[in-house]
Amino acid sequence: MSHVSLDISGMTCAACSSRVAKALSRVDGVSDAQVNLALERANIELTDAVTLDALIAAVEKAGYGATLRESDQTRQRLADAEREAVRLAEERTTLLRFGISALLTLPLVIGTLPMMIGTGHALIGPWTQAALAAGVMLASGTRFYREAFNAVRRGSANMAVLVSLGTTVAFVASLIEVLRGNGHAHLYFEAAAVVLTLVMLGKYLEARAKRGAGAALSALGRLQPAEAELVVAEGTRKIPAAALSKGDLVLVRPGARFPADGIIRSGHSSVDEALVTGESLPVERGEGDTVLTGTINGEAALEVVVSRVGEDTRLARMARLVEEAQTGEAPIQRLVDRISAIFVPVILVVAAVTFLVWWLALGDTISGLSATIAVLVIACPCALGLATPTALVAGTGAAARAGILIRDIETLERAGEIAVVAFDKTGTLTKGKPTIAAMTATDGGVRSMLTLAAAIEAKSEHPLGKALVAHAMQESVAVGDAKNVRAIYGQGLSGTVDGRTVAVGNEKLALSLDVDASQTAEMTGKIGAGGTIAFVIVDRKLAGALRFADEPRPEAAATLAELKSRGLRTVMLTGDNEAAANTVERAIGIDEVRAGLQPEEKVEALKALAATHGDAIAFVGDGVNDGPALVTARLGIALSSGADVAREAAPITLMRPDLRLVPAALDIAARTRLTIRQNLGWAFVYNLFGIPLAAFGMLSPTFAGAAMAFSSVSVVANALRLARWKVRSQA
Repeated sequence: MSHVSLDISGMTCAACSSRVAKALSRVDGVSDAQVNLALERANIELTDAVTLDALIAAVEKAGYGATLRESDQTRQRLADAEREAVRLAEERTTLLRFGISALLTLPLVIGTLPMMIGTGHALIGPWTQAALAAGVMLASGTRFYREAFNAVRRGSANMAVLVSLGTTVAFVASLIEVLRGNGHAHLYFEAAAVVLTLVMLGKYLEARAKRGAGAALSALGRLQPAEAELVVAEGTRKIPAAALSKGDLVLVRPGARFPADGIIRSGHSSVDEALVTGESLPVERGEGDTVLTGTINGEAALEVVVSRVGEDTRLARMARLVEEAQTGEAPIQRLVDRISAIFVPVILVVAAVTFLVWWLALGDTISGLSATIAVLVIACPCALGLATPTALVAGTGAAARAGILIRDIETLERAGEIAVVAFDKTGTLTKGKPTIAAMTATDGGVRSMLTLAAAIEAKSEHPLGKALVAHAMQESVAVGDAKNVRAIYGQGLSGTVDGRTVAVGNEKLALSLDVDASQTAEMTGKIGAGGTIAFVIVDRKLAGALRFADEPRPEAAATLAELKSRGLRTVMLTGDNEAAANTVERAIGIDEVRAGLQPEEKVEALKALAATHGDAIAFVGDGVNDGPALVTARLGIALSSGADVAREAAPITLMRPDLRLVPAALDIAARTRLTIRQNLGWAFVYNLFGIPLAAFGMLSPTFAGAAMAFSSVSVVANALRLARWKVRSQA
């Protein structure tokens, strides 16, 4: 294995996730370990052979639980369902603890209010205060005391240590005063009760918010149906969807979800692809069309030949990309983790110094005790630990619902720095379904030329080749049988048909076969410009030419206008000729066109753009020949309608061929980055000001507890604003 994912249990704050990551990183053979507190998950990269037992043992030695995330989707869904049931039970228990604590804390606060605001004595006696506070400590405190004990036993300190220490000091100090007969002295029973109650409320709200933040990934996991209806000789029979194999024939009834990726063999229906591609309206699908796992069949039954199953389906790859992005770690988060690892011990020192200064230097033990408790309570690092993962989970989840897959958190960083967006033409800015607009032959034999060219292109998956073959069949032209067909990189195809050497491609190919440039110019003049020209060369002699027309995508002009309105420069990089490129340029209004580029020349063009724009270049493409450019660009964006190699090379994949998702991807990336920085800024500023105020006695323990809970909840709430994000055109 080179990569392992574990579900982690028992983490409560940033110090916990940092400790787990450190424990995993110490295992021999582990090159990197990233732990996401919000998802309770660890992603581990391996360089050498490491046993699963060694990884789990390292986590357990650190004081937490770990289980392997299954590669099998069905088993993992069951495991996730069990974990979700445990989380819901814990959530209900947390709510119950809070409810009991609130009922006991309310009379305690009301009864001690005159004493707290300095207008008189408490309305309830000291022993009643002690009893109510003890009830709160039993209801809510026991959870934190248990977590604190386990942390200290492991030689570490976390949020629970601070809460437990602060509330215990407050309760014990107050109880000692009562036992000494100082019933009207400064008692902190209400502070201990309020802190525990508010922290428990914060924990409940955090649990709910984290569950909401991961909703997009959970929804993806639930899309694949458990069963499939397999077509057999005697009819159909139901089998587990996980048991399907490539080539199986399945029947998908109206309203049912497709159990695997496949190609429709018979039938015609509308398909709801919203949850997989983000497409809001159902799309028409018929014989020969591809359907995706988890999408919903409309009004008619369809017979589908399974083409991809399990981890190879589009849905599984989509879920894997979303999960990898959500468990990633921002460069700034690594700094946060290092700070969190030493944060709690430092706070314990600060609290001790605070008490000593108040006691020894100022001679005010009571105020010193209050300030010390406030320091311990307000310094909990929950907000720091939740700042990045909650924003990342919410942002990538919202993007996935809109049909935008963001591979990792570094992609978010890069997406916010883009100055130029470069596009491939065919299949990206255009529909990628060209038709033959004109053709000519040197000897007037257009049908014979078409027969030879179609024979060669029948072996091709290129859109132009498909258009040529389709035109030949439409004109009832016989398509010959080509042999020894080979692709000539960036130029076209060649092969033999009935013993004759035939090549079909661009002008570079014609010139390389000793065709005179004047001949290609004459041919181009005959069939006109404004499209893609393909020349047919037979036995190294020019036999004819064809002009293909490929209409721009309907949303292309609006997309480019939106990118320009954001101050971004747009460029077209295409292997097509200048005439075809300029025709598209006039239709959509792109800033700059560079035509006639081979794949390696696209890479050089991107490097040249990067040299003048500070490497802030994004490239949008869909073809096999776009793979090098997608990797070279600072940010690669692939259309899912294109080749697999393009999708694998790009850190952002658009799940439907809609160019409006390009500015949308840049938008959600920028918003997610901004939210991460807002959250971290809030968490750091909160502690930067809160701890000194508490140490100087300007915050009561009660207010410190409320502020600490508010800090964590506000960070999560700010992140969840991203969950409401939509593509502007769909808002």
